[in-house]
Amino acid sequence: MQIIVADGGSSDDTPAVAASHGAEVVESAPGRGTQMNAGAARAGGDWLCFLHADSRLTHPRQLADAVAHLEAAGDARVAGHFALRFVRHSGGRRCFYRHMQAKSATNRRYTINGDQGLLLSAGFFDELGGFDTRLPFLEDQRMASAIERAGAWRLCPHRLATSARRFEREGEGARYLLMSLIMAMHIAGVSAFFDRAPGVYARQRDTGRLLLMPYFRLLRRLWRECGFRPGLWIAWRIAGITLAQSWQLFFAIDVLLEPVAGRGRRLGTRLHDRVLWRFIQHRPGQALLMIILLALVFGPLQLWCRLRENHSSVSP
Repeated sequence: MQIIVADGGSSDDTPAVAASHGAEVVESAPGRGTQMNAGAARAGGDWLCFLHADSRLTHPRQLADAVAHLEAAGDARVAGHFALRFVRHSGGRRCFYRHMQAKSATNRRYTINGDQGLLLSAGFFDELGGFDTRLPFLEDQRMASAIERAGAWRLCPHRLATSARRFEREGEGARYLLMSLIMAMHIAGVSAFFDRAPGVYARQRDTGRLLLMPYFRLLRRLWRECGFRPGLWIAWRIAGITLAQSWQLFFAIDVLLEPVAGRGRRLGTRLHDRVLWRFIQHRPGQALLMIILLALVFGPLQLWCRLRENHSSVSP
């Protein structure tokens, strides 16, 4: 087994520490996609497993069991990911992290990201063309979509431990809201947002309390520049995306009620999938949701962000 550390110009002793523990070190330009492509180019095995530097395996047979799980699928075009367990340094927000951990195990569209690791055959990775490097982030979402189009995802046994420090430093609610905004802009194809967003995904060492008002101000500018009708069309698309993710509301309620209903029962989610889904998907519902989202984004959400940031500025 090769252990390859792809270093993107770190300023600490990462290459020396990695080499001293027997890892091969590959140096590349910074950016997760660029670094992981450089690591994959060095690899000589039949399987590739990509892990972020702040994640770790939790079981001695985790990789062996994961490969066996994918081989049992009998399909060369299959990729695996792991459910998460957040490693935290502060208390509170237990329901939030329980929800995030549970969602990482659902295997549903748009819930798979790079923190969950990526395991696939070298041949399938080459067929997919490697990671997209147009941005220093979102390479995981573009890879997830490519895998879904060309093959299938499988949830692998055992959990992956990952650091919660970005959530803890930036604020759980603010980070989750910005993640939702990033995904909406990405899926809707609003590339101008990423071209002009001020540090939309900062490096870990540069993180601090997240300020969201600059992103809302950017949304208002983009709306004015693109015009009313194109802006409505983008809002319509985002409403459709949100409608397709309506299961998440029921899933969140299920996770909240776990202490009473029992772990993993997911009664609300099953009700949504089996009954409510067919009644939700229609154009009038999408139009109503579009109006609600516009009112929410340019109303209460901005007010919450402004009050939160004003409070931060006067706190000792």
